[in-house]
Amino acid sequence: MCGGMRIFPSLPRRGKIRPYSSKNCRSRSDRDILRIGRAVMTVVKIAPNNPVFDLPVIVGIEEGLFAGAGLDVSFSASYADREKDSVEKPVLGRLKEELFECGSADSYNVCEWASIDRLERGKRSGKVAALRAAIAAQAILTFDERLQTPRDMFDIPVVVQELTGSHYTTIQMLESAIGREHINIRPGGLPQKRWEGLKSGAYRAVAVMEPFISLGLMEGAHIIAASFYRGGEVVAAELTPEQRKAYYDAENRAVDLINADFYKYAHHVAAHAKGALEPCELLRAFVRYKHVDYYDETLFNRAYDWMKAQGLTDGQSQHAALIVG
Repeated sequence: MCGGMRIFPSLPRRGKIRPYSSKNCRSRSDRDILRIGRAVMTVVKIAPNNPVFDLPVIVGIEEGLFAGAGLDVSFSASYADREKDSVEKPVLGRLKEELFECGSADSYNVCEWASIDRLERGKRSGKVAALRAAIAAQAILTFDERLQTPRDMFDIPVVVQELTGSHYTTIQMLESAIGREHINIRPGGLPQKRWEGLKSGAYRAVAVMEPFISLGLMEGAHIIAASFYRGGEVVAAELTPEQRKAYYDAENRAVDLINADFYKYAHHVAAHAKGALEPCELLRAFVRYKHVDYYDETLFNRAYDWMKAQGLTDGQSQHAALIVG
């Protein structure tokens, strides 16, 4: 309990969360604008990622920043819908990717390497418009006292969600210590499922981000390694440069509000732990927020060359084909 009062998590007050259905898969021309009185609002639908990554969008909706920029921004599904994703689903069958592919979402964020992967796999026209505002850590957690450093992870299974930030960063955290051939990646579900498996003893080590790093440390787990990383903002081709600019300007204002008073909004992130973690118990060390950045060619090439070396892409794409110029 923080200050004697539990803060119950809630969804954004001004956001419109529509339950996901395949019936929502329709063309953007059906929902391009919303007329309110004499004002014309551009409708922008966001496919949900984990709340720690979506926080600037949540705050932008909650504080009316997008509306002030002439944008009607809302999530095209709820976080409860997202929790139905399972390890058995193919990458493009996961909720945020499926919503984007079928036209029910105009944008979503995902880790830097996955943004490249999804655009190469997908059929819908889109590009990475920016590096996302959230800079978060993935941490390899364990309760096993025999596992203390990356060198202890020689052939030891680490449970991740395949082809997400937990997967890519685990390889990067361990490859210099034990060699790629001795990294033992095991596919798992969403972060809450990986945490549950670690806590129950089903898994020896897992890679998770906030709020599960804070929760794990509070419950006696320790960190073997941690890595901070950016993500890509995947956007549909239908969003114009002017609409993208209005969207990111509003998101950057949301970042300023978060940085000015993080714990005013921390309950959105802590909500992912389903009441096991108070908002005030969420550590500041493992996530921070900054204005979105352009994904320049040099940084893209470094990421893409690494993916090619790891066999994670066929390596046929160029910066201009995948990134908004």
